[in-house]
Amino acid sequence: MKNNKIKIYKFDHIKDEFIGKKGTPEREEYEFELKTELLGETIKSIRISRNLTQEQLGKIIKVQKSQISKLESGAKNVTVETILKIFDALKMGILINVFPKTKKKKVA
Repeated sequence: MKNNKIKIYKFDHIKDEFIGKKGTPEREEYEFELKTELLGETIKSIRISRNLTQEQLGKIIKVQKSQISKLESGAKNVTVETILKIFDALKMGILINVFPKTKKKKVA
């Protein structure tokens, strides 16, 4: 009788194998792309929940509708100032965490 067990992998294992291990340029690029997409999706979701169009949000923060559209689509060249203006206009707070990337511990 044939053994038909399904092998289960953790998502981190799949990312390591197909994208690259943490710290590699490929993995860093992937993580960056993911974060920009999530930021754009968050802005879009909140904007829609506030019943604002891209054009209306753009007027509030004094940028073109196209800039809002690009940002919601995951644009990478957005400034922190613009992000702060957007979330302020959406009446949302924002928290930026700064931490070291390396987690190496010295063993005595």
